[in-house]
Amino acid sequence: MDKRFFNIFNLTEDQAINILDTPQNQLDEDDSRYIAASHLVNFPTERSINALMRAVQQTDSSLDNRIVRRKSVETLGRLQATQALPVIRTCLADEDSYTVENAVWAIAEIGTQDSDILEEVAQLLEKPGQTYRVIIHTLTKLDYKPALERIRNFVDDEDAPIASAAIAAVCRFTRDYTQMTRVVAMLQHPNVFARRLSIQDLIDAKYYDAIPNIARCPVSLVFRLRGIRMLADAGVPEGAISFAEIQPYLEQTLRDHPNDLDLVHRYDQLPTLSFLIQQLYETDFGRCYLATKTILEQHSDTAPAALLAAYAEEASNDYGAHFHVMKLFGWLKHAPAYDLLIEALHNPQPQYQKSRTAAAIALSELGDPKAIPELKKSLETKIWDLKYATLMALEKLGDTSAHEIAAHDQDWLIRAKVGKH
Repeated sequence: MDKRFFNIFNLTEDQAINILDTPQNQLDEDDSRYIAASHLVNFPTERSINALMRAVQQTDSSLDNRIVRRKSVETLGRLQATQALPVIRTCLADEDSYTVENAVWAIAEIGTQDSDILEEVAQLLEKPGQTYRVIIHTLTKLDYKPALERIRNFVDDEDAPIASAAIAAVCRFTRDYTQMTRVVAMLQHPNVFARRLSIQDLIDAKYYDAIPNIARCPVSLVFRLRGIRMLADAGVPEGAISFAEIQPYLEQTLRDHPNDLDLVHRYDQLPTLSFLIQQLYETDFGRCYLATKTILEQHSDTAPAALLAAYAEEASNDYGAHFHVMKLFGWLKHAPAYDLLIEALHNPQPQYQKSRTAAAIALSELGDPKAIPELKKSLETKIWDLKYATLMALEKLGDTSAHEIAAHDQDWLIRAKVGKH
């Protein structure tokens, strides 16, 4: 068994620096320069930043060292280490395209108005084999308008995420948003990554008109909620949109019923229940939602027992499938799943976070008032979407007594839910 990761969270700053400074061929087998470079993000000190810069300047061409350099550049970006910009800039000419990508990303994170650096980033748009989407994002974020025409060359790129980023960038630079409908259309792209990334471009462009479309996009609840939340955080304070306009789509997304999504996949013929349950393990949630919809419409009588069996065999350990199974128990109104839903509601493991929200909604679908005290415990969390879903669930169960607590919540969105802006 690989033991390199056992002490990842126990490294001190000194230990991490020492490992990072040690040549690869002199390391103990349980040490990892990559982990050390990653771990130094926890130490925003001059010593750590200097160690990371030294690692970037070690230009040995071995794969191990290239990976360490990439991670060191990334960590410097996360630390927003302004003093590292000259070292990071040298990576823009690197032969390793992944190092170049991380350097471009780090420059965006650190931020600069140095036109020489920004022009060097812009020139990468003319260099083959680069990660153009990241380059476009960086130039747009740092408002480098001299790159406009070079970015415009990518608006019809055959790679949808690149085209989406380019369209959004041109719209932002020119203040002409008429072409943003093309980015909205990518919410229905067959490729799941194109759908997810188009949401990011809509966020970056502050394109509030897309909120109803984001709510119906067949990707994970996490991406839709993030999109709506970030647009709300940007638009409500500046008066561009109101909470009342956002609320229906936010709550539609939290309910997460497949009938409220515009699905992009279809079945040529009706699949078996066992096939549909296996589809709940897909990483493309568009396929999961199609399977959920078909289970509800075609197998509602036999699905509960099959889902319980699947849960016992595999789904309890697969956080994606776990999420879909929890929701299905609610939509199927399967009362025997009550204890499993309560367990999911209180599961503290981060990877099961969205299952907690799904469990809150599912418990409200079961309609059993004994869930009310359990749901109220969730209001003590710092997870905003779980708190919001809990308020929705309590309302469906006829209990509004938690509104008084929610009215004083630190999160404006929770306060807005109960009418306290």
